[in-house]
Amino acid sequence: MMDQAQHEATAKARELQSQWYGEPLGTLFRRLIDDLGLNQARLATVLGLSAPMLSQLMSGQRAKIGNPAVVQRVQSLQELAAEVARGEVSAGDATNRMDEIRRTAGGSVLNNTTQTAATGASQTPVKRVVREIQALLRSVSDAADIIEASSQLAPTHPELAEFLRVYGAGRTADAVKHYEAHQN
Repeated sequence: MMDQAQHEATAKARELQSQWYGEPLGTLFRRLIDDLGLNQARLATVLGLSAPMLSQLMSGQRAKIGNPAVVQRVQSLQELAAEVARGEVSAGDATNRMDEIRRTAGGSVLNNTTQTAATGASQTPVKRVVREIQALLRSVSDAADIIEASSQLAPTHPELAEFLRVYGAGRTADAVKHYEAHQN
């Protein structure tokens, strides 16, 4: 049974996960497991995490995914799950794509862009760019620090503050809208 301090730490970790990833990782990972027909061990393998680390992230014992390449793989799996749900990708193709996602490892976030494009992962170019910006910002700092920096910049540099807030701590869909609005 969890004591009060453990319960509070878990609640705080899940709150941070919601800020950083849009929802608690347990919810996100369970949805990927269901949508893609995986078990936890297979999900851990595709993401490049150990099974215990995946379990700790899901349970809220750990808050943050420390490796930007793993964050990129999570985003790629979310896109794949959406394509499967829309009927655009078959189960067999999804399995092949998961193997490709698993192999997109290491290096910088920018190298993963090239690898993702080479493997045929079908994200729109705008969404891919936005996710790269998000992954880069989130590998440098957590959402709370980015929001604090944004608040400090807002009085003198409102556009830069908005950029940090939207890309560093916001949802991908909001960042895509922001990117598209500022293209011209």
